[in-house]
Amino acid sequence: TIQFSFGAEFLKDIVVEGQRQIFEEKVDRTVYNAENDNTAKGGDGADVLRRVPMLSVDLDGNVSMRGNSNVRVLINNKPSTIMAASVADALKQIPADMIKSVEVITSPSAKYDAEGSSGIINIITKKNTLQGLTLGIDAGVGLRGSNLGLNGNYRKGKMGFSLSGHGRAGYNVIGSFDNTQIRNGGLTSTIQSADTRRRDIGGRYQLGWDYEINKNNSLSASVRYGLRNNWNYQDDLTTASFSNNILSNTNTKQVQVKDLSGNVDMNLDYTRTFAKPQREFSILTMYSVNNRTNNFESITDITLDGRRNDNLSDNKEMTIQADYQTPIGDKQLVEIGGKSIVRTVSSEYEYFNSIGGADYARDPNGILSNNFNYSQNVTGGYASYTFNSKSKYSFKAGGRYEYTVIDANFAQASLENPDVSNIPSYGVFVPSLNISRKLKAGNTLKAAYNKRIQRPSIQFLNPNIQAANPLIVTEGNPNLAPEYTDNFELSYNKFIKGTTLNFSAFYRNTTGSIQGVREARGDTLYTTYKNIGEEGAYGLNFFGNVSIGKKFSLNGGTDVYYAMLNNKISGEGNVKNSGYVVSGRLMGNYTLKNGWGLQAFSFFRGRNVSLQGYQGGFRMYALNIRKEFNEKKGSIGFGLENFVTPSMKIRSEIKSATINPVTNVVTTLNQNSTNIMYNMSFRVNFSYRIGKMSFESTKRKKSINNDDMKDGDGGGDNNQGGGMEQGQQRNGGGGGQQPQQMGGRPSTGNGQPKGPVKPTDEKKKGEKKTDEVKKEEKKNN
Repeated sequence: TIQFSFGAEFLKDIVVEGQRQIFEEKVDRTVYNAENDNTAKGGDGADVLRRVPMLSVDLDGNVSMRGNSNVRVLINNKPSTIMAASVADALKQIPADMIKSVEVITSPSAKYDAEGSSGIINIITKKNTLQGLTLGIDAGVGLRGSNLGLNGNYRKGKMGFSLSGHGRAGYNVIGSFDNTQIRNGGLTSTIQSADTRRRDIGGRYQLGWDYEINKNNSLSASVRYGLRNNWNYQDDLTTASFSNNILSNTNTKQVQVKDLSGNVDMNLDYTRTFAKPQREFSILTMYSVNNRTNNFESITDITLDGRRNDNLSDNKEMTIQADYQTPIGDKQLVEIGGKSIVRTVSSEYEYFNSIGGADYARDPNGILSNNFNYSQNVTGGYASYTFNSKSKYSFKAGGRYEYTVIDANFAQASLENPDVSNIPSYGVFVPSLNISRKLKAGNTLKAAYNKRIQRPSIQFLNPNIQAANPLIVTEGNPNLAPEYTDNFELSYNKFIKGTTLNFSAFYRNTTGSIQGVREARGDTLYTTYKNIGEEGAYGLNFFGNVSIGKKFSLNGGTDVYYAMLNNKISGEGNVKNSGYVVSGRLMGNYTLKNGWGLQAFSFFRGRNVSLQGYQGGFRMYALNIRKEFNEKKGSIGFGLENFVTPSMKIRSEIKSATINPVTNVVTTLNQNSTNIMYNMSFRVNFSYRIGKMSFESTKRKKSINNDDMKDGDGGGDNNQGGGMEQGQQRNGGGGGQQPQQMGGRPSTGNGQPKGPVKPTDEKKKGEKKTDEVKKEEKKNN
C-alpha cells in the first residue's frame, strides 16, 4: 500500500498572445480576417472586400469574383433584401469596423442555392457568445468620413442577448467628370462637364437572441435594421452640342440624385442535434423587406425648367428551409434538404415636368409612369454525399433541383408598357462535384465542377427610365431570362515554413449572359439589359501569405483572366469583345514595441472589358499606425489614404452601332468619359472595451440564406446571387468543458482538489498508520 498526500502549487499568471493571420486557406474557402487589418478602419464593406483575394470592387462598390459579377453576398450566412436590391448599396451600409471576417467560396456544393454563377461571399460580423456583460465603442473622424459604433453583449446561463449599432457618414467627397460623344463619324458631337460631390449616411442595427432549450435543442432569433441615405450632386452640368464642328446649342443644369433605402430582416431558427456526432436537423425561417427611394431632379439654369423622376420600390421575401444530415460510419456523410422562397417586388415610378419654376405636373407620356409588379416563387431540394477515403482523397458530389414560377404585370398595360404576364416557368438541375487530395506537409490539391443559374433582379427588370444625365439613359427589361454557367476549377495549396501559397486556375462558360447593351438614339446613349449569346473566361489566381519572424507579415496576390463576350443578337454592332483583365493587392503588418503597430495596404485593378468597350483601371493605398493601451482594452490609430496622389482619373470608352431595320441606316456613337476623384484622406480612430466575459460552451447555430438574383447596374461589376451553404456559421464552440482559470485551484468535480501529488511513507499491507500520516489525511479531508 502506497500512501499519498495532496499539495497545491500556485503558478504566476501566464499570458499567451497570438496574432491570427489576416488570410486563412480552408478546404472549401478562403478566409480574410478583417478584424486584424486596421487599414480598413472607418471605411465600409466595399473597402473591406477590396482586400480579399479573387475579388474586385470598383469605386461604386460593384463586386466581381474572378471577373464575374454574378456573386451572391450574404451576411452571417443570411441573405438580405438590401443585397437583392443592390449589393453596392448594401456594402455601403455595413461599416468596416463591424466586419470580423470575409469568406470566399468559388465552387459551391449542392447544398448551396443554385444561384450565383461565380461564387459566394459570406460576410461575418463581430459578435460573441461568451458569458457576462461587455460594452464597446468604436469611433473615428476623418477628412471625408466619420463613424460611430456601439456593441453590447449579455449572456447568462442558457440565454444570450446582443445589441449593436454601427453608423457611418461620408462628406467632402468631391470630383469632376467630362463626357464626349461623337456620332456618325463626327458629323455631330456633344461635350459635357460637371463638378460632382456626394454625401451619405448609413448604418446597421441588430438585436440578437439565442436560447438552449436543453442539451440537443436550441432556438435563435434576430432582428436587423439597415439604412442608407445617399445624395449625389452634379453641379453646373454643362452640355454643348456641335454640328459639323459648329456650336448649335448649350445649356447648364443643376442635378441632384437621391437614393434612400431601409431594410428589416427577421430570422427564427430551430436546431436539433443528436447523440451521434454530425447528425443534425434544422428548420430555418426568414422574413425580409426592403424599401427604396431612387429619385432625381434636374433644373436648367436660365429657364428654370425642371424635370423630376420619383421611383419607389418595395422588395419582400419569405423563406422556409429544412436541412438534415447524418454520418454513415466515420468516412461518409449524407445531406438532404428543401427550401421555398416567396418573393414579391414592386416599383412605382413617375415623371414630372416644371416650366419656368412652376409647380411640377405629371408627364403625360405613358411609358414614363407606371407601376410594375413582379413575383417569383422558387422551390428546391438537394441531396449531397461526402466520402473521405483512407488514401487521403475526399469526394463530395450532389445535385439540386429548383423550379421557378414567375408572375409579372403592369398596373396600366399599354402599347408603351406591353403585357408581360406570359413569362414561362422553368426548372433547372444543377450538379456539383468536389475532389481533394491531401499531400505531404499539409499541401492540398483540389478540383471542382458545378453548374449554376442566375436569375435577374429588380435592378435589371425595372423598366423605369433613369435619366439624371439626359445623354446617358438606363432602363430595365422585364422579359429577361436566367443565365446558366458551367464552372471548372483546379487549385493547389502549399505550405513552406510559415509561408502559405495558393495557385488556382479556372474556366467558366455562360449562356444567355445578362449584359448591359448600349445603343444610340439620336444624341442619347441608351443602356438596357439583354441575354446575349455567350460569355466565357479563363484565368489564374495567385495568393501568398508570408510570416517573417514574429513581428512582420506580408500578404499579397494577383488575379489574371481573359474575358470573351459574344453578342449574337442581330442588328447591333460590336458583337464581340475580349481582353485581359489584371488586378492585385499587397498588405503588410509590422508589430512594434509597447503596443505600437504599423499596417499598409495597396490595391489596383486594370482596365475592365465590357461588351461594347472598357472601363478604366484605378488604384488605392493606405497606411495606418496604431497604439494599444490599458492592457489592450483601448486603441487609437492614425491613417492616411491615397496621400501621394490626391486625385485619381478613370477613363472609359463605349462604342455602339445600331441598324434601323426599316431604312438599314447605321447610327454609330462613340463615348469617351473621364471621372476625377479627390480621395486623399486622413483619419483618427479610437476604440475601447469595458466589461468582462468568461468562456462558456454553446450550441452551434444554423442560419438561412437565399442564393439568387443577379444584381447591379450592368455598367460595371454587377453583383449577383450566389448561395451560402446552410449551417456553416457557428456561434461559439460546442461540447467542451468550461476552461479552467489560471491562478485558481481547479476542482476534480468530486470535492477533492487537484494538485501536484507527492508520495509519503510506504506502508505494508495491514500495518498501522503513523501519527504523521493520520495528521496529513485529516488535513486533506
